[in-house]
Parts: sequence; C-alpha cells; structure tokens
Amino acid sequence: MTPPDLPEHAALLLDLDGTLIDIAPTPDAVRLPPGLLPVLLALRGRLGDALAVVTGRPIAQVDALLGDTPYAVAGEHGGAVRHAPGAAIEQAPLPRMDPAGIALAEAAVAAHPGALLERKAHGLVLHYRQSPAAATALRAAAAAIAAASPGLLVMTASMAWEVKPAGIDKGRAVDALMARPPFAGRVPVYVGDDITDEDGMRAARALGGLGLRVQDWFGDAAGVRAWLAALAG
Repeated sequence: MTPPDLPEHAALLLDLDGTLIDIAPTPDAVRLPPGLLPVLLALRGRLGDALAVVTGRPIAQVDALLGDTPYAVAGEHGGAVRHAPGAAIEQAPLPRMDPAGIALAEAAVAAHPGALLERKAHGLVLHYRQSPAAATALRAAAAAIAAASPGLLVMTASMAWEVKPAGIDKGRAVDALMARPPFAGRVPVYVGDDITDEDGMRAARALGGLGLRVQDWFGDAAGVRAWLAALAG
C-alpha cells in the first residue's frame, strides 16, 4: 500500500524500535540512523510540536538516543509519560518488580546462552533473538513470574516475552498524550510495528485518526524513515 499523507491538523505518535530505528540483536546495540533527528525536528515544526515517541523503553533510553527531538515521550508502554521537553515525568502508581521474579528470570536466561534479560522498573523482558531454541522455556518462565505476582501479564514482543503490569499499554499512552496541548484537538496518526503497538493503533483510530502497521504500509523501519523524510521535505 502507498503510505498516506498526514491528515490536516495531525499529531504524529511513533514507536521506536522497528519503526524509527532498526531492530538490533540486543536492545543496547541499536544505532541512530543518519539524518533521522533533522527529519523529526522538521516534522515537529510542521506539526506545531505534536510529535511524540511511544515505546516500551524507559524514557531515559529514549533521551539518550533522541535527546529532546520529540516534544513528548511515553515510555514503559505508557507507565511513564513526559508531556513536554523538560517537564516532570508522570509515573503510573505501579509496584516495582518482585526480586523473586527477577531471580527466576535470571536463572532462565543463564540456562540458555544467547538469551537476554532486560530489566525495567515495573517488569522485565526475556529476549530470545540470539537463542531461538529458548523461546518455549523462556515463555514458561515468564508465565511463572506473572502467575506469582498479581497484576502482571505476559505479552508477546519481537523475539521476546515481556512481563508487564496489566492495565498499562500504549493505547492509554495515546489517550494521555492526546488529552493535552499541543496534541489535543488534532488527528492522531500512530505508527508501530509489533503487537505491543496494536493498542496504540486502536486508540488512534477510536479518536478519529489512523493506526499504521509498519509491515503493511512501509515494509520496514527504513520505509518509515523514507516516508517521514518525504513529509518533512
């Protein structure tokens, strides 16, 4: 399909990994594509600052990659939201990850060379991109961690299993961002690549906007970047 132009008075909400930047073997191995920041800054100007990144990563990691290029950032699947550059980060009232769950995850990863544990304040991710044979065992470990802690659930991610709090998702992040200036009153356009982004797409559509899946509209992250560059130009 041919990628669409932005609707009039659009707000652009973008996933990070697999959408703006290419998926890497490990989360800390990602690289910022050349020229991306100027394109995002140009789009932010065109959109009257209504440009946000919505990601499962902590906001500090987004800042390390993008600085204050996006006007707003929602991290940890909406568990943390910063509505403007320099503003305070609003944290959802969530319990921190139980040490017993972390220990179980560490043991599961240690048993499968190449598997990786990514820790978050309120959850964790078990990556098997470099150890595909570990997928089933890591899924069982994730399920056991979630079963032992009420309020947690297991979500499919890109070659990974994520244990995260129930009730927090990218759809709620979209709703929170769109409720405040400079996003309020605009038409949301959400772009994402995996199952964690489906909630964000649904929320954007429910608000009269667009939810665009990378694989359907752009092919890959490079296609998204080409589309953004064309819009900025």
